[in-house]
Amino acid sequence: MVHAVTVDPYQGEGGMVTIYGPTAGPVPCFIDDTRAMVRTMAGDTVVSETTLYVVDKAWTGSFPPESIVHLPGRDATVIKVSNRDSGDLGLPDHLKIALT
Repeated sequence: MVHAVTVDPYQGEGGMVTIYGPTAGPVPCFIDDTRAMVRTMAGDTVVSETTLYVVDKAWTGSFPPESIVHLPGRDATVIKVSNRDSGDLGLPDHLKIALT
């Protein structure tokens, strides 16, 4: 992969603060800064400014919605994660991560 990011995984809310896990990474990925309409896990339609493609499936649990992703030059929030698994087809499996 040609890019790398780090991620602070969202863990929930506690009192009056948002709780994040320890920063993970660097995560090898491809960053696509193309604007797109996506649906959140709640079904709302929002604008995604960036999509990450991660080939290493070891990172599957590291990007829950609302996590903070540290991109080169800015931070973004995870909107949703799609697990692209080709099964027996032998195509490249990857994670597609929509970011703010």
